[in-house]
Amino acid sequence: MANNIGIMDSAYFVGRSEILAWINSSLQLNLSKVEEACSGAVHCQLLDVAHPGVVPMHKVNFDAKNEYEMIQNYKVLQDVFNKLKITKHIEVTKLVKGRPLDNLEFMQWMKRYCDSVNSGLHHNYNPVERREVCKGGRETTKKSAQSQTSAKGSTTSRPHSSHNARRNEVSTAANATNQAPKATTTRPSSAGGPAYNEQITELKLSVDSLEKERDFYFAKLRDIEILCQFPEIEHSPVVAAIQKILYATDDDGTAVDEARAMISGEQKEAEIFMSPIAEVSEEKRCSETLKRKSIGNLDFDAAGITNLSPRQRISDVSDGHCSESPLMTC
Repeated sequence: MANNIGIMDSAYFVGRSEILAWINSSLQLNLSKVEEACSGAVHCQLLDVAHPGVVPMHKVNFDAKNEYEMIQNYKVLQDVFNKLKITKHIEVTKLVKGRPLDNLEFMQWMKRYCDSVNSGLHHNYNPVERREVCKGGRETTKKSAQSQTSAKGSTTSRPHSSHNARRNEVSTAANATNQAPKATTTRPSSAGGPAYNEQITELKLSVDSLEKERDFYFAKLRDIEILCQFPEIEHSPVVAAIQKILYATDDDGTAVDEARAMISGEQKEAEIFMSPIAEVSEEKRCSETLKRKSIGNLDFDAAGITNLSPRQRISDVSDGHCSESPLMTC
């Protein structure tokens, strides 16, 4: 089923114009933007097309303008999802904001799901009649009908305006024959066409994706800032260097060099502070080794004296007395 499709599925590469054509033809509406369906009422009726009679249309509000009214429509949609055992997660907080990218992705999923049910065919379904039981359904139908008639009138008036423009061009060209030739420049028409609307849509989508990326990396930097404020590591030189980079206001790249200098300076101070302690420890080691050697010699001498005979001991004593003073003779 379409409720298990991945983000790289072909359903998410359907164009905006195709989605709008599908919505307008299925529900007999005249939406010009996908984000106009952010209230959730269109989603409920599209699901009613796929599963006739399952959606309680009398609970759907097509006139929802506030977020709390839109949330009620999404609650109805979620109840139908649960009844049909559809595991698709509905990001209500993002959809009610009316952002183009979020609404486009969810509507792409809706199209894929509705196409997977009975191959997208909906026989004997009257969307206008089903919409009349909804709150604001009749007004929505009237607005769509008025917009369709106005669009037809604008298309019929275009040939007349173009014919008049051609007449004006011919007259101006005839008047310009008696004058010196001048460089003519064509200016684009101020009225926007389909290409203009597509460019605006692409710009909106790019801005939306950039805002999401900005919020993501800002949250990461905020987490690092909170971590650096812990009392256990707040006074660490590495933390000070990180804060130096975080709070830098210049874009010349000197913050990184200053942070490295801070860390290297702390390391040098630590080495200078630790060097006298190392010398004292070396002196202690030398003194301990000398003490051990002297104690070992004394033990060896005592052991040698005990092994000597009485005569050897007396001779050694006499030698010691003789060697004590040069005036004494043996």
